[in-house]
Amino acid sequence: MDSFPDLPNAHALAMMLLTVAALYLFSKDRWLLEITSLSLLVVLVVGFAIFPYEDFDPIDLFFGFANEALIAVCALMVLGQGLVRTGALEPVGRLLGKIWGKAPFLSLFITLVVGAFLSAFVNNTPIVVLLLPILISVCLRNNSSPARVLMPMGFATLVGGMATTIGTSTNLLVVNVAHEMGLEKFGLFDFAFPASIAACVGILYLWLIAPRLLPERDSKLADPSPRLFEARLLIGEDSPAVDKTLAEAIALTGGDMQVVRVRRGETAVMPLPDVVLRAGDRLRVRDTPQNLKAYEEALKAVLFSGDTRVDEEHPLSAENQTLAEIAVAQGSRLDRANLSHARFLNRYQLAVLALHRAGKDIWHSKEEIHEVILQPGDVLLVQGPKEQIGTLKRSTEFMVLDSSVALPSSEKSLLALSILTVVVLLAATGVMPIAISALAGCAVMLITRCLSVGGAIRAISPSVYFVVAASLALGLGLQTTGATEYLTQVFLFLTSNSGPVVVLSALMLLLAILTNVVSNNAAAVIGTPIAVGIAQALQLPAEPFVLAVLFGANMSYATPMAYKTNLLVMSAGNYTFSEFVKVGLPLTILMWITLTWVLSWLYL
Repeated sequence: MDSFPDLPNAHALAMMLLTVAALYLFSKDRWLLEITSLSLLVVLVVGFAIFPYEDFDPIDLFFGFANEALIAVCALMVLGQGLVRTGALEPVGRLLGKIWGKAPFLSLFITLVVGAFLSAFVNNTPIVVLLLPILISVCLRNNSSPARVLMPMGFATLVGGMATTIGTSTNLLVVNVAHEMGLEKFGLFDFAFPASIAACVGILYLWLIAPRLLPERDSKLADPSPRLFEARLLIGEDSPAVDKTLAEAIALTGGDMQVVRVRRGETAVMPLPDVVLRAGDRLRVRDTPQNLKAYEEALKAVLFSGDTRVDEEHPLSAENQTLAEIAVAQGSRLDRANLSHARFLNRYQLAVLALHRAGKDIWHSKEEIHEVILQPGDVLLVQGPKEQIGTLKRSTEFMVLDSSVALPSSEKSLLALSILTVVVLLAATGVMPIAISALAGCAVMLITRCLSVGGAIRAISPSVYFVVAASLALGLGLQTTGATEYLTQVFLFLTSNSGPVVVLSALMLLLAILTNVVSNNAAAVIGTPIAVGIAQALQLPAEPFVLAVLFGANMSYATPMAYKTNLLVMSAGNYTFSEFVKVGLPLTILMWITLTWVLSWLYL
């Protein structure tokens, strides 16, 4: 192409401006993806309704909600949640836990391979949920740093997810959009070969090089001593709290003291604000040693731990107390809820000491800790009896990160695994499309009670659901108005006088950059029509260019916000943004070069 293409019509220009705005908003954490996506869809349908374009019906923009790819994505999310809830992958986790205790270096390689292989058939979120507790527990027991293994494991699941059409939601979208544009539909394993070659290169990097780029960082759980102590304050005759209400006594301590129980003789008194305290009352409180001593001085009380007075010779002790971290997984009771709504404190009797999101403290002293809305990837630091933490692990509702390798399981685990196996086999053999077989598998899981209806609903990520639906509408608008054709011409102009391999490589690199700053699903839906247009203009097979979009949109390695499991790993490993760039950017370049060579060798 010798000259820059002329500007398209007004509708196409508006669609491109809206696309830029949408991609910008998708990259901002301050706005929920589901709100941004729904707003985008509203702007699209209202805009085409007010300013009609030829014979285009704005109602067609709602087709994404019934799109085959979206149905398959949601159904696969539910099936993955069924595996988590039933503990179907527990035998794999138990085996890995045993191997890690004997040969850690070789075990890391085996873990990366297993994670990549499983992610080719199951959404990688359940795989990360399975492997995170195992890796943290074995690292704590072996006095090694979890920070050197968690990020490589997370990236390995992303690398493995590229191998099949059901590996990620991005794969399903690209395959479906390309088929709607007239290409022959990709089968389940049609691009497994190039993906496997790239996966081998990526896993070797993650095994041999990535751990050396990460710091030896101690876990927050390396010191298992409790942060809070339970003690009793004995109110004496000369205490200023005598004949004062409990609320007034708390005010004497600065308003920070939390009273768990009031004991008067052999009788327990409810710790209500208007309870009048008497000499001889014992207040059961829980706090740090420094604060407990401050309360003792403010109330002129006597501090006891058990039946022993606390002094220099008898310091505070908290028997059977331990620390654990609880990571919020997608679809769990804590996902998009607070501790109060989930009844976490009442149900499990565990003290929540801190909340972390992407390695940063998100709980501020001006708000109540039980009112903070939690998101997938958040980590709670909790303290309590070992028995209570054990109960939490056996519930299959929570991802507990502690020093034990006990994994949840249930009598439905084998059934859930069998259902998923049948779903994959039906799709692989062409008996049923994946959308139909996966949806049928969800129905069987619900009928057999492998998963509750509430669990199935929570398994469907609202952000993924609305981003996919809005992205499909945006893609349709771009194609209908001719914006996609114009963007294709611009891309060809910028890569003019370059060979097909350079064009293919540039397209993949563009998608790899986009997917690390915006939604990978949105990037894939926008990029696929451009890939088909480039192939048609160059009179070359469309498959390698479509696969360039698919692989590029899966390279979510360079930033923690590029993929939801990155955030989960970031919080659990206490990584910084720069550490993700340090490890993820070389992996992106390595995968880009490898896949460029493989696709050009196989197709061009």
